[in-house]
Amino acid sequence: MPTTTPGAPSPTTAPGGPPTRVRLTPNLFGTPFGLTGLAATWTTAGTVLDLPRWPAGALWLVAAAVHVVVLVAYLADAVAHRRLRADVDDPTLGPFTALAVVPVLLLGAELARYSRGAGELLVAVAAVATVLLGAWLTGGWILRPGDLERWHPGYFLPSVAGGLVAAYATARVGWHDLAVVLFGYGAVSWLVLGSILLVRLMTRPALPPPLLPTLAIEVAPPVVAANAWFALNGGRADVVVQLLAGYGVFMALVQLRLLPLFRRAAFGPGFWSFSFSYAALATTALTWLRIGDPAGAGVWAGLVLAALTLGYALLVARTALALARGRYLARTPVPGPV
Repeated sequence: MPTTTPGAPSPTTAPGGPPTRVRLTPNLFGTPFGLTGLAATWTTAGTVLDLPRWPAGALWLVAAAVHVVVLVAYLADAVAHRRLRADVDDPTLGPFTALAVVPVLLLGAELARYSRGAGELLVAVAAVATVLLGAWLTGGWILRPGDLERWHPGYFLPSVAGGLVAAYATARVGWHDLAVVLFGYGAVSWLVLGSILLVRLMTRPALPPPLLPTLAIEVAPPVVAANAWFALNGGRADVVVQLLAGYGVFMALVQLRLLPLFRRAAFGPGFWSFSFSYAALATTALTWLRIGDPAGAGVWAGLVLAALTLGYALLVARTALALARGRYLARTPVPGPV
């Protein structure tokens, strides 16, 4: 069944044209994933700035609520139209299905601060689901090899983001040895998949415009890995995070060179790819400010937090406007009578 390109604006049906219906796609999970990133940044900012705890707590509640809404709505739509398996196997959309469980890792780690048993249970279930889904998706890519053009940075999500976020969450609840194992899972996946993705991006035609925002995911692996390692080593600036910082700064600078590409992309769910990546970058920067405590650390931390929060406000506003105009969610033709 043909559909609009994921992440592209949904065209309005012309008078007399074929009827269409909304199709909820897996890249919508980028929204709650991004919101958990913002909540985590505000939580980290509280260790650098003298901030009340309620803003971060409110953001965690909003992220959890949005994740539940998106998860229930997506599953209902996918099951009703019998395409859940097809979405998982889809070469473009499939990697985004991992975000159905990855944000739960962060939510569980935060919940453990208030209810340790419930938080640990949520982290454990989400970690198992993340690893199993990552293995299933990776096995599918092996069983159904295709052109290199199908690859995009979203392929980092199942095993790289999943493994590194799982390492962070399990370290936060005190499962150090498991966290090290999961860090290895995510880091080695990054080395393998990162090589493939850079070859694709540097040697093949440019990504389709709706997928251009996924280039923001390129900055995520080093900073998510750094945040996970900080959780593992007790927040020390050791050689591992120093190495990760070097690559993280490099990829952040690369993002500046990509701005013309981002401006060409039509706004859609794919733009939430920026959110978690940049939130993880901000969280790493705030942690470095806390560790190094340079002159004016509070001012710099305030600027980082303000810039990130403003970016999210603009992203939420554009999302609300696109939804109101009916140009955000994908649409698919409704089959006519046979």
